[in-house]
Amino acid sequence: MDTLLTAEIAANAPRYRRKSSTFIDAIHDVEEDPNNLAPAQLYSTMSGRLFHSGRIAIVMVGLPARGKTHICVSMARYLQWLGVKTRIFHLGDYRRATVGEGGDVPQDYFYPNASPASVMLRQKILKKCREDIYGWLNHENGQVAIYDAVNPTASGRHSLAKEFEKHDVQTLFIESYVDDEEILKENARNVKISSPDFIGMDPNEAAERYLQRIQTKIPVFEIMEEKELNYVRMVNAGQSFFYNNVSFNYLSHRIVFYLTNLHIKSRTTFFVRAGTATEEESYRADAPLSEEGKAYASKVAETLIRHREQERQALIDQGGSDAPLRPLSVWTSTRLRTVQTAEPFKELGYKVRQRSQMSQINPGVCEKLSERVIRSMYPEEVEKHELDPYHHRYPRAESYHDLAVRLEPIILELEREQNDLLIIAHESVLRVLYAYLMHCSTRDIPKLKFPRDEIIEIIPAAYQNEAKRIHIPGLDPKIIPGSPEDIRIVVPSTPTSTAPFTGLGSPGEPSEAVVVTRPPEKVINKAKEMVADKVADED
Repeated sequence: MDTLLTAEIAANAPRYRRKSSTFIDAIHDVEEDPNNLAPAQLYSTMSGRLFHSGRIAIVMVGLPARGKTHICVSMARYLQWLGVKTRIFHLGDYRRATVGEGGDVPQDYFYPNASPASVMLRQKILKKCREDIYGWLNHENGQVAIYDAVNPTASGRHSLAKEFEKHDVQTLFIESYVDDEEILKENARNVKISSPDFIGMDPNEAAERYLQRIQTKIPVFEIMEEKELNYVRMVNAGQSFFYNNVSFNYLSHRIVFYLTNLHIKSRTTFFVRAGTATEEESYRADAPLSEEGKAYASKVAETLIRHREQERQALIDQGGSDAPLRPLSVWTSTRLRTVQTAEPFKELGYKVRQRSQMSQINPGVCEKLSERVIRSMYPEEVEKHELDPYHHRYPRAESYHDLAVRLEPIILELEREQNDLLIIAHESVLRVLYAYLMHCSTRDIPKLKFPRDEIIEIIPAAYQNEAKRIHIPGLDPKIIPGSPEDIRIVVPSTPTSTAPFTGLGSPGEPSEAVVVTRPPEKVINKAKEMVADKVADED
């Protein structure tokens, strides 16, 4: 059968039209249950659209290796966290579906004076992508469509804005412009050079060759200077910003504010629990660390510092740069146990910041009460909690939803942070922050477990972040399980709801105190493997 015909059949299949053609993760596959609100969603509407902002098309502009995909995935994660129905349309997915497996576009595909055959192929791919955008906005009550493509010419961008205007869709262009050679090479090394064309090659040489290939394939690129269009221009990974006409509604301002906190530089985030306190069951006491807690704090610092050095050495052994480690910042809440858990890092000269928003969930009247007593005193509240453990709050307590809203300033600062970052906090706070970075649903957040014998490492990636578990050896098994100061009602399990990553399930009770050293273990996440064919994309 003809390749184009086969691709067209696949492209028109219901699954293709219903979701992004990546089919790989929660960011690209949009939640379809209207009753399941987003983690930080404040209200719902009949139309599914929020903030009285109508429909918006965000159009990415920029050459490859400029961080466009990273920016649009980050934007989608943030907007979906707020409850805004958002979907990404990667033009490269449509190109791959059209040319078929193993196929490639003609050499002059990106040229302004391309051959008639290349122009027809380009128009066919664009038409299919835009039809899906309009289908999402018009028939599925979508609010924000993110169009991820190069969009290199001013004339093409003008045509696109006029076309969206005809469909009553407001357009916001976002250009990622990079002329810093070091940032370009780092982006190329981190994302693109895993292409089969560069296997076995020195990473720096491979990055240079990839950037040269881009100049050959896309010889014409015009920076955004169209005064009549709405656009944001990000220069050198957030070093500076230019805005033009971005004033059409509240949501557009919210998006721009988020972009001012975003950057595309590589960095890693670590999550770890605070140590045990002298009054472990008291929320109000704000007790200091116990002797076991102090020993735990020292082991956390020792394990993390050793892990970072080992990772750096492994990179050098693979032919990577002999650059020094990125600085490490440490964030804690203002609770005494988290502050004291960070003391070993402070003594070693690391910068430690306290953030009041990162305090644990307030248990209210349930503080220190056993599950039996709570069920006896508040049977109606227990019933509500079991129906919706994310949004329900006990008397004078907080819910996970309250915590997610409280943590929004932390999320924006987390996006802005350019150093590697260690967050030391209570398990409830780690659940919400992890859920934001790994895009977990509200059904899963209350069930995520962070045993004390593990540091969770989050590694940013273009399509979906990755996670690793770093084992902390030699801990007393009694201090490892979940936090006893949580409200002691077991979160009910449902057959339709599964934990997002099996590696973050319950740690289980060890039978005896055995010192075990485990190598860093990758949390199950197939996103990277499933987008391996996209890393050398020129779209």
